[in-house]
Amino acid sequence: MDKNKCAIALFDKHAKTYQDKYMNVDLYGDSLNRFCEATSTEGADILELACGPGNVTRYLLDKRPDFKILGTDLAPSMLELARNNNPEAEFQLMDCRDIGRITEKYDGIMCGFCLPYLSKTEAFALIADASNLLKNNGLFYISTMEDDYEKSEWKGPSSGGPDQLFLYYHQADYLSEALLENGFSILDLQRITYPAADDSITTDLILLAQKQNGPI
Repeated sequence: MDKNKCAIALFDKHAKTYQDKYMNVDLYGDSLNRFCEATSTEGADILELACGPGNVTRYLLDKRPDFKILGTDLAPSMLELARNNNPEAEFQLMDCRDIGRITEKYDGIMCGFCLPYLSKTEAFALIADASNLLKNNGLFYISTMEDDYEKSEWKGPSSGGPDQLFLYYHQADYLSEALLENGFSILDLQRITYPAADDSITTDLILLAQKQNGPI
């Protein structure tokens, strides 16, 4: 079963439901505010990966109307919602695994809950690509679900069913190391914990990193 195709199909099918449930991102307001405040450039160019219905896009533009945001996603229905929610931003169908082909440079890259659908190897490649795309002192925001990578699993109402998602859990230690190896300094690391439906504890990991000065 192709994990990527399953994720695209599911998010495309349930885009409106996802929007209704997750449009409010105030839970992550502290870290999103930090991203906005640390991006000092007026009219900063921001690349957003896996933008979904534009929930984070909307939050950023409400805080920083000067941001010039290009939002990307692989689910057409999500992009349609994102355009409706953020008419002042641009949106494009794009796989985050392909951002290495982009030639533009950005002041910031927003990567909100994209990593749960990327393997460790793909996450490392994304971090390297992000470093190449960012201008000096550019900011890179990552949020993901934190747990032992070996616990990554299919999640959904029925094993092998059409509404299954494969979720990759990631760990702060190897993500932090990959960021440092690719020329970033880590400005902030946060964790948000809350009870899941099965009474277990879910942990969201948020990393804010800045590209260190180097050749443009």
